[in-house]
Amino acid sequence: MNSENYLQINKQTWNNKVAVHVDSDFYEQENFINGKITLPQTDLDALGNVSGKRILHLQCHFGQDSLSLARLGAKVTGIDFSEEAVAKAKALNDKLGLDAEFICCDVYDTLQHISEKYDIVYTSYGTIGWLPDLDKWASEISGALKPNGKFVFFEFHPVVWMYDNDFNEVFYNYFKSEPILEEETGTYADKSAAIENNTITWNHSLSEVLQSLIKQNIIIKNFEEFDYSHYNCFSHTEEFEPGKFRIQKFGNKIPMMYSIVGELEN
Repeated sequence: MNSENYLQINKQTWNNKVAVHVDSDFYEQENFINGKITLPQTDLDALGNVSGKRILHLQCHFGQDSLSLARLGAKVTGIDFSEEAVAKAKALNDKLGLDAEFICCDVYDTLQHISEKYDIVYTSYGTIGWLPDLDKWASEISGALKPNGKFVFFEFHPVVWMYDNDFNEVFYNYFKSEPILEEETGTYADKSAAIENNTITWNHSLSEVLQSLIKQNIIIKNFEEFDYSHYNCFSHTEEFEPGKFRIQKFGNKIPMMYSIVGELEN
């Protein structure tokens, strides 16, 4: 596995995941089709009233969160590099009679595929680990925002990615170093799924994330850390409140998510 081919390798991995994810209990597609808004309340609170807002949703997977925002009255454009995911997102959009737009491209090529500026750029949960260059990521975000436009970002905390999969030891570097090349069996949405994939990822420290945004004139308005995950996508978890998961052996001792709300300087 050559990290120079990360985009091709990871795209194949995500194409392979789509069918499994759509059918999984994790994504609750039937509930979504029947009207469920799939964004967590923390994200909805950070986004604020989205009715009438133009939102660019980066790395949107197969579109449930994008379409949830459309249900709330936003004019949404979703970006994802997986052809299978974008095809499914478009099919869901048509099935539900919504007006979201979906574009298949690498997140680094976003500005080549859009022709307007957005009120809000949103991206969430398990996105930046697939990207080697956060300065380039932040430049796409700033280039897509209107003056004083809002950036809303929720992500799993980098402390979580320091551990091995069973949370027995600190195994990976907190700071970005060499790409992490792994072979994966199953997927977070269905750990027993009969699929095997290769992944190439990078860890990104909080300082790296924040500095990438600051350098692009995105003013940090709010930064929060959370001692739980909305999603049961890690090993050895416990659900201590409905929809809130922690690593059982750690309890509330480690951060599991963080959020950033920024504003593009006028």
